[in-house]
Amino acid sequence: MAVLLAVSCSCQRHATDRDDLPPGDPRAGVPCGALECRQYDSFVDAFESTLRGHPLAVAVGEAHAQFGTSVPSSAKHFADEILPRLKGRASDLLVELMNPPTGCAKTTEVVRQEQTAVTRSQAPTDQGEYVAMGDKARALGIVPDLLRPTCADLDAVKAAGEDAIPASLSMIARLTRAQATKLLARDAASPADREKMVVTYGGAIHIDPSPPPERADWSFGPALVAATGGRYVAVDVFVPELIDGSESWKRRPFTAHYDRAKLGAKTTVFREGATYVIVLPVAGASD
Repeated sequence: MAVLLAVSCSCQRHATDRDDLPPGDPRAGVPCGALECRQYDSFVDAFESTLRGHPLAVAVGEAHAQFGTSVPSSAKHFADEILPRLKGRASDLLVELMNPPTGCAKTTEVVRQEQTAVTRSQAPTDQGEYVAMGDKARALGIVPDLLRPTCADLDAVKAAGEDAIPASLSMIARLTRAQATKLLARDAASPADREKMVVTYGGAIHIDPSPPPERADWSFGPALVAATGGRYVAVDVFVPELIDGSESWKRRPFTAHYDRAKLGAKTTVFREGATYVIVLPVAGASD
């Protein structure tokens, strides 16, 4: 099966509801500053703190691992530490990989080449880690799936020319929105799966429940907020070693408050509007 790596709300309860947890509950965390900053002893505790409102859809976003990065990626942390906790709680895992259809191989290759400007900086292991994540989900009884563009979808990206990357981002959001909505409707009609979560995993740019107008076409968040009646959680998971002084990171409010020297030994959670941001510990810091 040929796969193509894609380029690239919250629940009704508010993050500060962690304050009403009983003393010693690991989901409460320890306050650490602005943007409702909390620190946790583990990634598991931090992630569980975002699920307290019993969401029906959980979108996990990452910054794709970059070429030459030697530390474990967000995807590996999620697959190894979080997926096992979702056994029996999640029905499906939709990953941001594309499975191009047969019959348009030439167009698929053109689109792949047009994405090279973005993907050449990514670690060659990225795609394999997404596949491995799906395999692990299947072993846990969570049904994995990927995005299935049509030849017409890929033709549209090809025809976009210099705008191929924005067109790809819009396609990813649309395909994820459509597939996740179908899965949510299926769960709602099934007594066995009615309260289970549909989980998506991919680029952070796609999950914002309240995206700015210029990025609205790239996000499936608002649609899943509507499809779940507000029971949607967006969680960005970042490896601190990837957070640098580039403009793309500076645009994220949490970076002004994340001090690796002070906070890097533990898992840190911020709240950017309706999105949770989890910054993993510096590699080796908590060993």
